[in-house]
Amino acid sequence: MEDNFAYPVSETYDSARRDPLPLEELKSVVKYRGLILQLVNRDVISRYKRSVLGITWTMLNPFGTMLILTLVFSRLFHSLESYPIYVLSGLIGWTFFSQTLFAALNQNVWGGAILHRIYIPRTTFTISALGTGLVNFLISLIPLALIMLVLKFPFHLSLFFLPISILLLAMFTLGLALLFSALAIYFPDTVEMIQVALTAWMYLTPIIYPKEIVPEVIRNWVFPLNPLYYYVELLRQPIYDGTIPSNHILLIGSVIAVITLVVGWLVFSWKANELTYRT
Repeated sequence: MEDNFAYPVSETYDSARRDPLPLEELKSVVKYRGLILQLVNRDVISRYKRSVLGITWTMLNPFGTMLILTLVFSRLFHSLESYPIYVLSGLIGWTFFSQTLFAALNQNVWGGAILHRIYIPRTTFTISALGTGLVNFLISLIPLALIMLVLKFPFHLSLFFLPISILLLAMFTLGLALLFSALAIYFPDTVEMIQVALTAWMYLTPIIYPKEIVPEVIRNWVFPLNPLYYYVELLRQPIYDGTIPSNHILLIGSVIAVITLVVGWLVFSWKANELTYRT
């Protein structure tokens, strides 16, 4: 009697033919992209569900910080025209960077228990944190646009360059989050240490003050060694200065973003298996 049932052909697993871990992780991310989008959707919805103000809070948060800084520093930095826009154009980038980095570290350290039960790409938590940060970043552009309208600040054509600025900042943030997450696998206290370091990092970056007021030695030696200086300028020049970022800023920002992302991806991918056992 002829067999009418089709039996699946078994697949032979050959560990020697596995792709390198970084490439394997990248393929897994593409395969599990639906899960990552669901995590981003969950994080965004749950964040606004618990808030009385909802999505408005994401707009009021940078606006409130800008208002306080303006009241405190606007007279001190009176040489800056439209100080609120100067501050907010740098503050929204910093907020995205710091919140995404901190969220990725927390999720990798405390969310690793799920990796014991099911398989998901080890970079899932970091990428979903980045996705949530990008959503919040785009929402924070709304109060910036409203303030520009109120202060009658011009909307320059250079604003069309912002997607490139955001992309480079996102690449740098993802790479750094992966590097620090790999470190946090061995030292969970990294989360608290990074939180303290971020405060110092903010004041070393010309976000709330013009770089012209600091000594020349800092402008020439400290700022160029600070990666965030380039990403703040990549955002501020199109928004506040109304110009396309200079080739110098764009080139260095691009190189730092690519190197940080590649190194972060390689290091985290190679340490991915240890994440399951140490969390």
